Amino acid sequence: MKIFCIGRNYVEHARELGNVIPTDPVIFMKPKNALLGSRAPFYYPAFSNELNYEAEIVLSVCKNGKYISKKQAYKYIDQVTLGIDFTARDIQNELKAKGLPWEKAKAWDNSALIGKWQPFHEEMLKSNINFSLEKNDETVQNGNSNDMIFPCDQLIAHISEYFSLNIGDLIFTGTPAGTGECSVGDILKGYLNNEKMFEVEIK
Repeated sequence: MKIFCIGRNYVEHARELGNVIPTDPVIFMKPKNALLGSRAPFYYPAFSNELNYEAEIVLSVCKNGKYISKKQAYKYIDQVTLGIDFTARDIQNELKAKGLPWEKAKAWDNSALIGKWQPFHEEMLKSNINFSLEKNDETVQNGNSNDMIFPCDQLIAHISEYFSLNIGDLIFTGTPAGTGECSVGDILKGYLNNEKMFEVEIK
């Protein structure tokens, strides 16, 4: 199982971090041990002093494929949910300043949270998927799939040019503006089309 993540897929998020708007999808990966178990607690990583949340639509791959066309992309996804790509922002900034890879800031154990799954259908590629994240009952992120720079079908096609997609792979599709810091004791709740997908306490 592979976890593909897309960076800078919303214009306002790229701008809030001072990043250039990409002309092609920015892909990075997390190992399978980055996935937080469904009943496992989430602990603030000891190596970071600036843990950030990034709420994202997550797709579940249901079919093996390579060189997938945009037109056929929907056939390779059967479920959708909301997740969090946790980021050790202080570590990421240090590594980026040195021109180094930043897996330590993104791909550590339990850095990828996903909520409960919903069925995915072709119409979702053409419609707006609304999502939001609350921290301590205050909305901190609002997003809509229509605002993606690279929509889901394009992401699937692009990823499959470089990597084989396999059953069970996950695709984190990018986060909108509003990412921010979280602390021990914070409670994060994620919603997809107004349905709660997850609730987690930072321990």
